[in-house]
Amino acid sequence: MRAADLIVHAGDFSEASVLAQLRELGPLVAVHGNVDSPELRSELPESISLDLDSVTLAVIHDAGPSKGRLERLRARFPDADAVVFGHSHMPLHEERDGFQIFNPGSPTERRRAPNHTMGEATVKNGTIELRHLSLP
Repeated sequence: MRAADLIVHAGDFSEASVLAQLRELGPLVAVHGNVDSPELRSELPESISLDLDSVTLAVIHDAGPSKGRLERLRARFPDADAVVFGHSHMPLHEERDGFQIFNPGSPTERRRAPNHTMGEATVKNGTIELRHLSLP
């Protein structure tokens, strides 16, 4: 993560110390999660939209039920090219008509996922490529 141009976190830090540790690694943009402390919830927004080299990336923690999620996120963030979300801790990547939704999973709490994961985004020539990284 130290080599990243930007670290994006979709919530559930749990404690402010985790947020501080990530900030030490490099530039960070983050939203709060549902289990975050009141201190974190007051410091971090519920959602955010970023303009990254002609690409708009939105970030939110809870994207709601799986049924209709892509359409719901497209309606909530109509100018976004992609939305990163958390909450379920389950890796997911869906795309339709050039719009993407992406849950990176979790490097710490894999729940029902077979592996700990995180995501990597590459922005180039007005496009964003999202992919999962499986961690040991």
